[in-house]
Amino acid sequence: PRWHPAIRESRIENGEPSDRVGCVRDFRLQNGDRIREKLLGLSDYDMFCTYSILESPMPLTDYVATLRLTPVTDGERTFAEWSAEFDCAAEVADELVGNIGNGVFQAGFDSLKRHFGR
Repeated sequence: PRWHPAIRESRIENGEPSDRVGCVRDFRLQNGDRIREKLLGLSDYDMFCTYSILESPMPLTDYVATLRLTPVTDGERTFAEWSAEFDCAAEVADELVGNIGNGVFQAGFDSLKRHFGR
């Protein structure tokens, strides 16, 4: 996605639509690293998307994340929740949680907030 500051370029493989469950997104990060993600679930009605990481330089496996949006009834606001589960070696767990929580999730939220101006 163009809205995330860590991403230099992004494309959907095989020319598939980006909203088709099963499509694979190929990212190039600003630092040159590559990440491939597979869309596992998407609902405009329930306002969520779930994806897995197929390929990444991060030392993790079985990564599955969900980004969920919930309207806030008090004003024109939205609550955004981004969560992930993954397996990794115990000695890198804290570092990965921090890097994903701050470098991926919080950086994405901050960018969206700037984009939408609230």
